Amino acid sequence: MEAQQVELSRAGRRNARPDKEEDTDSTEEVDDCPIEEVQLTVPITDDPALPALTFRTWFLGLISCALLAFSNQFFGYRQNPLYISSLSAQIVVLPLGKLMAAFLPRKAVRLKGTKWSFSLNPGPFNLKEHVLITIFANCGSNSVYAVSIITIVKAFYHRQMHPLAAMLLAQTTQLMGYGWAGLFRKFLVDSPYMWWPANLVQVSLFRALHEKEKRPKGGTTRLQFFLTVLITSFAYYIVPNYLFPTISTISLVCLVWKNSVTAQQIGSGVYGLGIGSFGLDWATVAGFLGTPLSTPAFAIVNIMAGFFLIVYVIVPIAYWTDAYGAKRFPIISSHVFMANGSRYDVNQVLDPSTFQFSQAGYDGAGQINLSIFFAFTYGLSFATLAATLSHVALFHGRSIWEQTKATVRTQTGDVHTRLMKRNYAAVPQWWFQVMLVLVLVLSVFTCEGFGRQLQLPYWGVLLAAGLAFFFTLPIGIITATTNQQPGLNVVTELIIGYLYPGRPLANVAFKTYGYISMSQAIMFLGDFKLGHYMKIPPRSMFIVQSNYAARRHRGGVIRVLRHVVVAAGDRAQHLRPDEAAGGQPVDVPRRRRLLQRVHHLGRGRPAAHVRPPRLYSKMNYFFLAGALAPVPFWAVSRAFPAAAQWVRLVNMPVLLGATGMMPPARSVNYLMWGAVGLLFNYVVYRRYKGWWARHNYVLSAGLDAGVAFMGIVSYVVLQSRGVNGVNWWGLEVDDHCSLARCPTAPGVRAPGCPVH
Repeated sequence: MEAQQVELSRAGRRNARPDKEEDTDSTEEVDDCPIEEVQLTVPITDDPALPALTFRTWFLGLISCALLAFSNQFFGYRQNPLYISSLSAQIVVLPLGKLMAAFLPRKAVRLKGTKWSFSLNPGPFNLKEHVLITIFANCGSNSVYAVSIITIVKAFYHRQMHPLAAMLLAQTTQLMGYGWAGLFRKFLVDSPYMWWPANLVQVSLFRALHEKEKRPKGGTTRLQFFLTVLITSFAYYIVPNYLFPTISTISLVCLVWKNSVTAQQIGSGVYGLGIGSFGLDWATVAGFLGTPLSTPAFAIVNIMAGFFLIVYVIVPIAYWTDAYGAKRFPIISSHVFMANGSRYDVNQVLDPSTFQFSQAGYDGAGQINLSIFFAFTYGLSFATLAATLSHVALFHGRSIWEQTKATVRTQTGDVHTRLMKRNYAAVPQWWFQVMLVLVLVLSVFTCEGFGRQLQLPYWGVLLAAGLAFFFTLPIGIITATTNQQPGLNVVTELIIGYLYPGRPLANVAFKTYGYISMSQAIMFLGDFKLGHYMKIPPRSMFIVQSNYAARRHRGGVIRVLRHVVVAAGDRAQHLRPDEAAGGQPVDVPRRRRLLQRVHHLGRGRPAAHVRPPRLYSKMNYFFLAGALAPVPFWAVSRAFPAAAQWVRLVNMPVLLGATGMMPPARSVNYLMWGAVGLLFNYVVYRRYKGWWARHNYVLSAGLDAGVAFMGIVSYVVLQSRGVNGVNWWGLEVDDHCSLARCPTAPGVRAPGCPVH
């Protein structure tokens, strides 16, 4: 106990550091986290006596989980999707929790016939309850990818999927990811170097909402600053969301050169390279890539370097030299095309009676063609994945091996790890292992029991699980240090396309068990780290996240039910690009992109195996290029130790995967995201570190929350009632660069485009 008091005493002195702009090198700070951003943001105090898993936690957590799941699935069908993060719940549940603490009776409630009792009101609403409710809500804020399968089946194939198959597919995916997360906690949570930058936004907001702070002379407290930003963001977002959506992306080039295809290809921030484009909308900045204020500067530099290299060097050279017949198609598009430049009708290559690939239909329709950007998207995804393995092996391999050999949980690590191990019982590893085995069995049952609908055999499930297990650690390391997550999406589609051709739903089911279970593991690990920073008892975290008992109305089931209900309705069944949905056209960009990839990589070939079109076979060399890309930087860091600190900042997986979100993200999103991120996380961080430490993450939370709240209010009050404002030029969610989508090859015709 005496040692703990010393630690807390040291923590008390360190709490003043965020107000100072200079760093110190005193020996008393050696035990703190080695990452400066964490030092400036996360408190190193703990009160183990605070109750965490209370009635208020369950009640508010379940409601938040269900509402966020419903809202994000619903708003995800808009052309400019609105994502409502758990930050919104984090703000809303605070007054609700305080109201419950003020009015609920404090008398213990005893369950009839048992000795078990609990209190509806264990005292003041506290920080740990608030954190657990937010983590509960986060389980619902992230979409269930399995619902995309339901969507494409209903919206594009006009068929029904058995509700039980949909439920089991979605639920087993989530729980499998939780099993992977449990296996890698030691590497990705306990290590102080795995710092999960995105969590610092929520940590800052928790501190602003709960800590009593004296107002600085001539300044504001963090809570006052947050409320000011929230109200301002809320009030402003009515302009880009309802009154003047065009300011979300403005192209100066298109406004000047209204009749030039080439100029609009260069200037369009939506359909082109985005030179001269910008947006006056926080959703444009953070809507696809996440808030830039939580991404470290070195990662932003890597992403923007990759963006400029790919979008402004590689793609233009390939397009204007007509590589792969690029001029027959738009320069940037996720659609698939016929050889003559017209859209490819993917329904021609399916046998409607068996729902499998039709060779006769494919022979009649011809080979699938891609835009030059989309072709490179495949190659770069291959390179990113190979570079991830190579980078982690070279730069982190030794530490992973040492941690693997250390089978006994020791007291090593930073102050956060030591406090957690000292104050709370750990979750036994076998809990996760048993869950993982049970989920694997249930997953095999799901795919074998509904074989006609999911098309994936048992060996496909096991192979997908093996891929998720193999890649969770290396991808988790990249995510935990850069706030960027490489994906297995294209590779999983490619593997099952080779091994099990001609079955499109087997392709997406394999992807769901391989890529999405890994992605869910990354999400759970991020939540583990948030609980780690906020000193939440690990077993309480386990109960909230796994929701293992149905009698406790587990949040995972509620989330899946809400997603399935939304996706199974007429809204999903009758989706068309020209329909209006709350003032926004329904475009379903991610679902369409998934469908096109399914037919590209999951179709059949005259040969025995499925392969990408031979036209693009050279893209496979990107695997080799990606694997070799980190080697020179690792070699330089070993040969010149003095330069190692800077060379190690070059992160090739992040650089090569920079444009992985394009589309649906556009050039203007990257340009605005990079500009804002570098302004705050490089310029402000270096010159005004005291202001940055107090306000940067709080600013991010306020901007995100204001946009989310106004998006909900404007839809409920106006758009859902058909009140869409005056129909004028600025009401279009577009940059008015329609010619940017035109082909430029001689003789190729496209609607609304000139013939060259």
